[in-house]
Amino acid sequence: MSSELAKLRDYSSLFSRKHGVSWLKGNFNSVRSRIELYDQSMKENNGATYLDYLKKIYKVIEVNYPNEYVIKNSFINHSLIDEIKDSDSVICSEFRVGRSVVDLAMFNGVSKAFEIKSEFDTSKRLANQLEDYKKIFNEVYIIVPKSKIDYYSNFDKSTGIIAFQSIKNQRFELFRKPITNKVLDSDELINVLRSNEYKDIVNIFYGSLPEMTSFTQYDICKELFSKIPIEKLNKIFLDVIKGRKENTYLSKNHHREFNQLSLAMKFNQSDHRKIVANLKETIKF
Repeated sequence: MSSELAKLRDYSSLFSRKHGVSWLKGNFNSVRSRIELYDQSMKENNGATYLDYLKKIYKVIEVNYPNEYVIKNSFINHSLIDEIKDSDSVICSEFRVGRSVVDLAMFNGVSKAFEIKSEFDTSKRLANQLEDYKKIFNEVYIIVPKSKIDYYSNFDKSTGIIAFQSIKNQRFELFRKPITNKVLDSDELINVLRSNEYKDIVNIFYGSLPEMTSFTQYDICKELFSKIPIEKLNKIFLDVIKGRKENTYLSKNHHREFNQLSLAMKFNQSDHRKIVANLKETIKF
């Protein structure tokens, strides 16, 4: 690995939950270590803040190392944020389905899965991932570099393809619409739900809950799920998931570099303000 690539990877690793937790606590050792390694001039830049530095290196990786974080963040800012803020849509980062974890999941009138494949990713597990996603999502998309459309278009003809060419310009284009998936797996649907949620679905459809204990509720509800017409189950599932609205705060105009981090950490507006306020502290050694 070249030293330049190693530096870019090291920069990008800052935008993670682990470091976000530290910043909320006012611990900036992770940022200072990068300055020591790569940007000694920042130590002499009196008045510069940790926020200034993180915004600076975000621009560097945005242009030179558009990894999964950058692509997810740009896609949220460019394509999803208006819909999320102006509706009852729910968006989740890293939503587990079976053996796979979808990069972004959105629930509104339909359920949508977005799987990101950057220039640095392989397609080794993609076929299995798409199979898992189609068990519970109505629409499945892959987000890929424009230069690799031909390659990825052969994986699954029912999968939608969103292409990007320049992350910095935040251009995402729908290359192929997905085929709506109507054959969902009730066993997988119940597995992505919390116990109160799958009991709500049973109660909504059947009008009441049968006798059950904390030990038997899953098996009883699973059996009842299998008897609900799939179209009706999908509709109730979406309504219940949308009740999960966790008030994650995403900024439309300021500090957009951190929206994916905010989503991953389920920040509300108070959390977002706190981490930004902390990061405005002047860099000290």
